Amino acid sequence: MSEAEDFASLERRGWADEDTAAAYARDFARAAAMAVPHLVSETKAGPGMHVIDLCCGHGIVAGGLIDAGATATGLDFSPAMLRIARSALPLADFVEGDAMATPFEDASFDAATMGFGMPHVPDPPAAMREARRILKPGGRFAYSVWHDTVRSAFTYVFDAIGVHGSPEIALPPGPGATDYADPARAFPAMEEAGFSDLRITEVDSRWVVTKPDAPIDFFIEGTVRGGALLRPQPPANEKAIRSAVAETVKANHGPSAPWDLPMPSVVVSGRAA
Repeated sequence: MSEAEDFASLERRGWADEDTAAAYARDFARAAAMAVPHLVSETKAGPGMHVIDLCCGHGIVAGGLIDAGATATGLDFSPAMLRIARSALPLADFVEGDAMATPFEDASFDAATMGFGMPHVPDPPAAMREARRILKPGGRFAYSVWHDTVRSAFTYVFDAIGVHGSPEIALPPGPGATDYADPARAFPAMEEAGFSDLRITEVDSRWVVTKPDAPIDFFIEGTVRGGALLRPQPPANEKAIRSAVAETVKANHGPSAPWDLPMPSVVVSGRAA
């Protein structure tokens, strides 16, 4: 990663990589998929509705919307993700674009979703405002985001990086991966964007793994910021990070495989005022 590379550039470059997109869809998204029914339910998606899925990635939320009977349009900045989505969901329409400045007219959609996209846009409140702009009055917007709790695969990995990672490896400033799981931050931003009737739902997302350090591989191979922190680690640091994650997994979830690891998330939703 170039020292001058900013957050937006890192995200766009990273998610353009075919291998990263494929690894996310194969492994990391096993936990993300568990939020899909909640996103569909919170938007009340169903027959006769046209729903926009912002930051659609490889299309798992759009697939849930279609299964509910809705018409789905997905938008994402990653051509690599969109190729996977188009292959998997020929019934949906997928558009390359920016969730903070979409190409759609005002009040174009009956509902809107965003599956784990908030940490990947430079200005999450701007994405909320854009969701409101393209929603019809009364339509619901629901987004999912990872929940930063003590006992989670997410914190196991990033706590280990904090203790054992090289201090010379850092990310450019950007939204925290779990910032908008906190209602103290999320609800005021949603209200400011023009949403009311705000709700938050906890999702018991999980990974079941057969290697205690598997979360390290999921983050290296299937995420941009995790990969940017983990791939450049000197061998001794990476070994220490892996050992710390494996030890924590065994201490919290038993000495032998399989390990059922919490990767909790939340769904935040609101109605367009």
